[in-house]
Amino acid sequence: METLSLILQLAWTFFLVGAFTFGGGYAMLSLIQTQVVVAHQWLSESAFTDIVAISQMTPGPIGINTATYVGYSVLYEATGLQWMGVVGSAAATLALMLPSFIIVLAIVHFYTKFKDSSLFEGTMGWLRPTVVGLIAAAAVILVVRVAWAGCVPAFSVVRENFVDWKSWLLLGAAFAACYWGKINPILIILAGAVLGLLLY
Repeated sequence: METLSLILQLAWTFFLVGAFTFGGGYAMLSLIQTQVVVAHQWLSESAFTDIVAISQMTPGPIGINTATYVGYSVLYEATGLQWMGVVGSAAATLALMLPSFIIVLAIVHFYTKFKDSSLFEGTMGWLRPTVVGLIAAAAVILVVRVAWAGCVPAFSVVRENFVDWKSWLLLGAAFAACYWGKINPILIILAGAVLGLLLY
């Protein structure tokens, strides 16, 4: 009964994430992190960061990949059974995709009717910067932890993700290679894996 309750809770959580996220997978990460790490405490900060890293490297949308890995991890940790992990993956993944499926069906029906509407254009104009903010929040959440003391925020680095100076060096090198060097992200990921093996 507890396992069934956990599956339903997992599915409902990812259904809500799918229903209230605009802008794709990266915009989902901050909402997923809030639900999985903070609200339900199913995973630690470092475990979630590992899942995000794996989700970025594997083919497919990062939001769906993250849901799949989180679902597996949560159910496997709760039961110790691999097949239950697969059930958790299916529940989280399908729940995340369901709202988008429903919304897209509705949009296809109404898009041709309202695409030239000023209200539609205005709504999209407001959503674009919101999406940028959600993506930026996902990046900041992986680096900085915020603790609120009343109305005053206290910031600290997420130590689990940056264990020493080598971690910061790898972060800086990856950013420089991607932003200024315009190097293919796949090559940066492979280089990071090799350097991680050598350094740690």
